[in-house]
Amino acid sequence: MPKVDLQHLQNMRSHFETGITQTYSFRKKQLLLLKQAVIKYEKEISAALYADLKKSAEEAYSTEIGLVLSELNLAIKNLHSWMAPKFVNTDLANLPSSSKIYRDSLGVVLIISPWNYPFQLLMNPLIGAIAGGNVAVVKPSEFAESTADIIEKIITEIFPYEYVHAVQGDGATVVPAMMQSFRFDHVFYTGSIPVGKAIYKMAAENLTPVTLELGGKSPCVVEADANLSIAAKRIILGKFINVGQTCIAPDYVLVHQSIKDELILKMKLSIEKFYTVDASTSYDYGKIINENRFDKLVSYLAEGKILYGGVHDKRILFFEPTLMDDVSLSSSLMKEEIFGPILPIISYNSTEEALEIIKQNENPLAFYLFTTNKKTEEQFIKSVPFGGGCINNADWHFTNHNLPFGGVGNSGMGAYHGKFTFDTFTRLKAVLKTPNWWDPFIKYPSFKGRLRLFKWIFR
Repeated sequence: MPKVDLQHLQNMRSHFETGITQTYSFRKKQLLLLKQAVIKYEKEISAALYADLKKSAEEAYSTEIGLVLSELNLAIKNLHSWMAPKFVNTDLANLPSSSKIYRDSLGVVLIISPWNYPFQLLMNPLIGAIAGGNVAVVKPSEFAESTADIIEKIITEIFPYEYVHAVQGDGATVVPAMMQSFRFDHVFYTGSIPVGKAIYKMAAENLTPVTLELGGKSPCVVEADANLSIAAKRIILGKFINVGQTCIAPDYVLVHQSIKDELILKMKLSIEKFYTVDASTSYDYGKIINENRFDKLVSYLAEGKILYGGVHDKRILFFEPTLMDDVSLSSSLMKEEIFGPILPIISYNSTEEALEIIKQNENPLAFYLFTTNKKTEEQFIKSVPFGGGCINNADWHFTNHNLPFGGVGNSGMGAYHGKFTFDTFTRLKAVLKTPNWWDPFIKYPSFKGRLRLFKWIFR
């Protein structure tokens, strides 16, 4: 199992400083190599995702492999324009100078990925790191062992050791060992809030910039005027894809009291339509990642009334899609990110009441609202600080690479996807170029008597 010691990290720094990774031709070539490898190993990647999370081939492609190929295609197509310096306006005081913004590579970056979407949540940041001209150390999750192995296989096969390197092992040991001995130029972490805080603290010791893609309790509000048939289907899909192990899944539903019973009925019907009456036999329903997560989910069942589901089997890590009612707002079920197939349903009677409930778990990564009222839509968008979200949908904003994906406050900092990933892994460099043919005396001392002129120039 490969490890990275201080000497290797220093060798990676030296490799970056040669400048070889920063040319357009080199970056594009590496992106093409990565694309070819993903296509070549598609079946092995899919098999690994099935072994780790029981994802079907269709789910593996649509939520992981396909998203990676889409990001690669976008980066390959647009890399030249992303890299090109951009002219910006020059203010009056600096005329006839010209102004440009360059995007510089960062250097040696560290990418730490989670287990729930173990392929695309590592590869998509890596695409941006490569496009940005960096060298990268990647740390796949040890909890998704099969996917970590195929990631290591791909990276070892196509990239030099000193350019991109995959490190496996216990993240709680491997990551601090690297970060405490070497100053990375950027750390990109996707995972839990507690670990994100620890990463941030270690990065702060060396003033290392970070991107933190965390989680939180993402609310889903269903107003009285919502289309309930549509809402039920989209909420159930958004919640139970990957067995609820999705950072942007609806964590709880806030439904107007007048439509609560009807929505619950339609959600039950949607569960059975999608996953049959016995989800353990469903082609489209996966498993819990490990026994620790399974046990945590079982403990939540005592914190409310089970309206649907609740069946579980530790032997096969199966946990049925579950709807719950009578859940206290002070319970751990409503204070912790559930990250599993349990959906609490809370009723409210006014928009103000719903907003007060949401405030108890501030800064969600995602927010979902089902309504046909434009004013209600605007009120929630303006009132709730959240990373990203949907109106009359759930989860799907994540798939649009034209939208930045990231959190706010407790749910993270920074954003990526598409060009935003390239921006994350490059830094802005401002350059003002001044000609020699114009050199007005008023820019030089003595400035006495020029106050009126300066006030006009800087008006």
